[in-house]
Amino acid sequence: MNGWFLTAGVTAAGVAVTHITAGHRDVVRPLLSGGLADEPRGVLHAVWHMVSVDLVLSVAALVYLALADDTSTTRLAAWFVAAHFLAYAVAFLVVTLSVGWPKPLLRLPQWMLLLPVGVLTVAGAA
Repeated sequence: MNGWFLTAGVTAAGVAVTHITAGHRDVVRPLLSGGLADEPRGVLHAVWHMVSVDLVLSVAALVYLALADDTSTTRLAAWFVAAHFLAYAVAFLVVTLSVGWPKPLLRLPQWMLLLPVGVLTVAGAA
């Protein structure tokens, strides 16, 4: 068993639960009740659900990788999941830092949840 992948999977599960619960309360409800036109609102709502599915599938992949035999295929899948979470973290950091808010790193803290999953997955794949 790969403990790094298992820890990454458990951490990713926490990220998924946080996204689904807090995201629904803090992002989806205001989005749906806001003044956006129907089409952009529908697209953003669908994208939120896509991210929810993506996070849950990533948890499944990481748990599978933790329990699977170490092969070149599992390593490639692990690097893909790691790149995926690291890219998500970078996207949040770029957006957060480009807005010009005071204390920007705390305004959109999602990067703090995503980065550890990527780092733990890299540790397991290395």
